[in-house]
Amino acid sequence: MSRNIAWRRIENLLIADNCEMIEGTGARVAFKSGTLRADFHRPHPNKEAKPYQVRAVREFLRQLEIEP
Repeated sequence: MSRNIAWRRIENLLIADNCEMIEGTGARVAFKSGTLRADFHRPHPNKEAKPYQVRAVREFLRQLEIEP
Protein backbone atom coordinates (compact mmCIF):
# COMPACT_ATOMS: atom_id res chain seq x y z
CA MET A 1 0.00 0.00 0.00
CA SER A 2 1.42 3.34 -1.01
CA ARG A 3 2.04 5.77 1.81
CA ASN A 4 2.18 8.82 -0.44
CA ILE A 5 -1.36 9.19 -1.74
CA ALA A 6 -2.51 12.79 -1.81
CA TRP A 7 -5.91 13.16 -0.14
CA ARG A 8 -7.11 15.30 -3.05
CA ARG A 9 -6.57 12.32 -5.40
CA ILE A 10 -8.82 10.21 -3.18
CA GLU A 11 -11.49 12.91 -3.24
CA ASN A 12 -11.24 13.09 -7.05
CA LEU A 13 -11.51 9.30 -7.33
CA LEU A 14 -14.68 9.15 -5.23
CA ILE A 15 -16.26 12.06 -7.11
CA ALA A 16 -15.41 10.35 -10.42
CA ASP A 17 -17.21 7.27 -9.09
CA ASN A 18 -20.37 9.41 -8.72
CA CYS A 19 -20.11 9.99 -4.99
CA GLU A 20 -21.50 13.21 -3.60
CA MET A 21 -18.97 15.10 -1.47
CA ILE A 22 -20.51 16.64 1.64
CA GLU A 23 -18.38 19.22 3.42
CA GLY A 24 -18.54 19.15 7.18
CA THR A 25 -17.07 21.46 9.77
CA GLY A 26 -13.33 21.85 9.97
CA ALA A 27 -11.55 18.98 8.25
CA ARG A 28 -14.59 16.72 8.11
CA VAL A 29 -15.87 15.46 4.77
CA ALA A 30 -18.32 12.73 3.80
CA PHE A 31 -18.97 10.90 0.57
CA LYS A 32 -22.38 9.52 -0.27
CA SER A 33 -23.52 7.20 -3.02
CA GLY A 34 -27.11 6.00 -2.86
CA THR A 35 -27.71 4.84 0.70
CA LEU A 36 -24.01 4.34 1.47
CA ARG A 37 -22.02 7.04 3.23
CA ALA A 38 -18.45 7.25 4.48
CA ASP A 39 -17.20 9.97 6.81
CA PHE A 40 -13.57 11.06 6.90
CA HIS A 41 -11.31 13.62 8.49
CA ARG A 42 -9.01 15.25 5.94
CA PRO A 43 -5.36 14.84 6.87
CA HIS A 44 -3.63 17.94 8.14
CA PRO A 45 -1.22 19.62 8.24
CA ASN A 46 0.17 17.13 5.69
CA LYS A 47 -1.88 16.50 2.56
CA GLU A 48 -1.12 12.77 2.25
CA ALA A 49 -3.67 10.21 3.36
CA LYS A 50 -2.71 8.13 6.36
CA PRO A 51 -2.72 4.32 6.00
CA TYR A 52 -5.93 3.93 8.05
CA GLN A 53 -7.66 6.44 5.74
CA VAL A 54 -6.57 4.53 2.65
CA ARG A 55 -7.92 1.31 4.21
CA ALA A 56 -11.24 3.02 4.98
CA VAL A 57 -11.53 4.35 1.42
CA ARG A 58 -10.77 0.89 0.03
CA GLU A 59 -13.52 -0.60 2.20
CA PHE A 60 -15.98 2.07 1.06
CA LEU A 61 -15.13 1.30 -2.57
CA ARG A 62 -15.79 -2.40 -1.90
CA GLN A 63 -19.17 -1.51 -0.42
CA LEU A 64 -19.88 0.36 -3.65
CA GLU A 65 -18.91 -2.85 -5.47
CA ILE A 66 -15.84 -1.19 -6.97
CA GLU A 67 -12.70 -3.29 -6.65
CA PRO A 68 -9.84 -1.03 -5.51
